Amino acid sequence: MSEDTRDPKEQEENGSPDAGAEAPSSPAGVDRRNLFKGLATLPVIGALGAAAWAKKAADDGRRRAIVDELGVSGDAPAIIDRLTSRPPSDRINIGVIGFGGEGEAVVRAAGFPRPEWIDQRREAQRANTRDRRLDEYLAHGDLNLELTGVCDLFDNRAQWAVDASNCETRPGGAPAGRGATRYRRYTEMLEDGDVDAVIIATPDHWHAQISIDAANAGKHIYCEKAMTRTEEEVLPVVEAVKQSGVKFQLGHQNRQLESHEKAREVYEKGILGPVTLVETTTNRNDPWGAWVWDIHPDGNPDTIDWAQFQEHAGHDVPFSLERFFRWRCWFDYGTGLGGDLLSHEYDAVNQIMRLGIPKYATASGGIYFYKDGRDVPDTLQVAYEYPDRDLTLVYSATLASGRGRGKVFMGHDAAMEVGSGVRVVAEPQSTRFADMIQQEIVDPDRPLLTYRPGFKGLDAVTTATEEYFASRGLLFTYRGGQRVSTHWLHIKDWLDTIRFGGEPSCNIDRGFEEAITCHMATAAYQLGRKVEWDPVQQKII
Repeated sequence: MSEDTRDPKEQEENGSPDAGAEAPSSPAGVDRRNLFKGLATLPVIGALGAAAWAKKAADDGRRRAIVDELGVSGDAPAIIDRLTSRPPSDRINIGVIGFGGEGEAVVRAAGFPRPEWIDQRREAQRANTRDRRLDEYLAHGDLNLELTGVCDLFDNRAQWAVDASNCETRPGGAPAGRGATRYRRYTEMLEDGDVDAVIIATPDHWHAQISIDAANAGKHIYCEKAMTRTEEEVLPVVEAVKQSGVKFQLGHQNRQLESHEKAREVYEKGILGPVTLVETTTNRNDPWGAWVWDIHPDGNPDTIDWAQFQEHAGHDVPFSLERFFRWRCWFDYGTGLGGDLLSHEYDAVNQIMRLGIPKYATASGGIYFYKDGRDVPDTLQVAYEYPDRDLTLVYSATLASGRGRGKVFMGHDAAMEVGSGVRVVAEPQSTRFADMIQQEIVDPDRPLLTYRPGFKGLDAVTTATEEYFASRGLLFTYRGGQRVSTHWLHIKDWLDTIRFGGEPSCNIDRGFEEAITCHMATAAYQLGRKVEWDPVQQKII
């Protein structure tokens, strides 16, 4: 079993001055005319230097006044414990079920790369000395794991997973693994006492049954999104996990982004004022982004267990390479835009605002571009309504345009844009900032606050040349100024709860909220009407 995905392109971040540096002391709302008069008496500065000094003093004064008013810290997340020497008694044996694109990415982040991947990264570094991806990967800490079991329905991928378990080059100087056993059925792996926890990265239609069986077997679970293929599967998964007491982590690695934590602080401080509308999008414009994934030349009925793949699918159909390798294009196996891409956007907003499940959902869209036999839409719009929060969350997506738009939180006093960074701009008609706008401490045409991951903290009154542009952060975030894989952090978060207690950041409760919310979008689209979540009956109506 395997789940394909393509890593988004990495973008280089623009440099900027240290955002956490202490601002020089100067009065907020400094009188520029009197300041210039004073500077004019200094014989060596001159008019140009005096003007520059005055502008800096005024900006610093505004910066201090804004930060003092808002009470938002500039602290970045704590630096990660990098210790690699851990007693064998703390070692956790893991099994992977599904070694497609995402499965391989998660297992690699856990510390088990394919030797071919290491060779490719080394070659890339030789070709371009500025390519530091391999160095950054190897700098990740040793998570003290052993990959002891693998299961995939495509023989090639199963062998790749075994090869990864034996790789001699691992992050944090971890020793080579002792090698994994391949299982033809995941149930055989769950019966093995040599496996403590499993990574589930199969197509969506297998997530529920494997999660239930793993929980019943007492195996901790890291499950890729979407949590289930259908609404009917959600509650059985939740019940199995809670009754077993295993640690469950849903694979939303973006929960580890510095920017999301800072955005949550900004929201909880009330800086935005009442937020009535949130907009978020996913736009892609290439076949890979539309799930037209490669069909491996070795794929055939002899190397693929089609009969097992078809179990728990919506319909039983004849052998199809397209359906096996491009399964996200059919509701029989996946959840389309709702469970694949909307799920990331909703989870981010839920992390920042703690919205929970909406009351209503409406959706529209269709197959407008990819006329290739798929039945999931390539264009989708969803509106979620939260009457108790006086809020609407709007999601839109197209797989035929790459125009980028981030998450935007629209409040009465300020709007916040969230990607891998955070940018807050005051509203001209703000009630909270009315006096500061009148005193020219706050300028609605310039950022009120910005947060740059990788720097020391929060900055205020950023100039246009200091604007931070970066990717969505699907692959990396920062800790202590160092770039770190969000996959690695998310796995570590899960493992820490197994070892020390507590709950993972995207635990079964968050998974329940995400699953129901995404299924509401799919139901609204398929039924062509508004749907409602009934919390008493625990069902979509």
